[in-house]
Amino acid sequence: MSAFDKVNLPTVKNIIVVASGKGGVGKSTVAANLAIALSRNGHKTALVDADIFGPSIPKMFGIEDAQPEVSQVDEKDVMFPIEIFGVKIMSIGFFVKKNQGLIWRGPMAANAIMQLFENTIWGEIDYMVVDFPPGTSDIQLTTVQKLNINGAIIVTTPQEIALNDARKAASLFNNKDLKVPILGVVENMSWFTPKPHPDEKYFIFGTGGGELLAKELGVKVIAQIPLVAEIGELAEKGFPVYSSSSKDAVDAFDKMVEAIT
Repeated sequence: MSAFDKVNLPTVKNIIVVASGKGGVGKSTVAANLAIALSRNGHKTALVDADIFGPSIPKMFGIEDAQPEVSQVDEKDVMFPIEIFGVKIMSIGFFVKKNQGLIWRGPMAANAIMQLFENTIWGEIDYMVVDFPPGTSDIQLTTVQKLNINGAIIVTTPQEIALNDARKAASLFNNKDLKVPILGVVENMSWFTPKPHPDEKYFIFGTGGGELLAKELGVKVIAQIPLVAEIGELAEKGFPVYSSSSKDAVDAFDKMVEAIT
């Protein structure tokens, strides 16, 4: 198979990747809650955790101890995703111990990720959300080359240092040989809202970063998500944004779904 031969996922209608240039900007939080938001809006949804060296999706969904069923179909080992909150999930995290680091070279890691896509029985899926690792490595390049991706979402925070890295992530999708449409920019941690004062906003990371990046890329900011301590606490326990009392955060993900669909 050459680098540009596509992997066929006949039961998956749309594939959307969520990417960032650096870690720590909340990319996995965005991917996880976007998948849940799509499901809540009536779409059959899947989520692939492609962050092979730091898979956090199982933790966010409270399914760290889950083990996907493995079966044989036509003499080939296939896997069945774990389903929770209406989302079918597959992650390398299901197959490694929590404290085990993967010491793999890029091509080996990229090959493992493609097996998650190809060897999983997904069923009918309207939207598959892919949580990319940060940066622009073999994993991102192979996935973009091998899959028919409908669009990418770039996640950043308002800080200039995050913008610089987000620009690099966006450049992968704008590459003339790849050409994946960028659907929009998501600005995470746009402001801080303390739980006792839900109407107050503190712009601790600055303002306007998401708008600046979106303007450079010729797209829109499709969501601004506040930094809410409660959301982080819930994620640690395996609960999504929709379990929180933050209307701003919930509205942000509903707007994201509108922009995508």
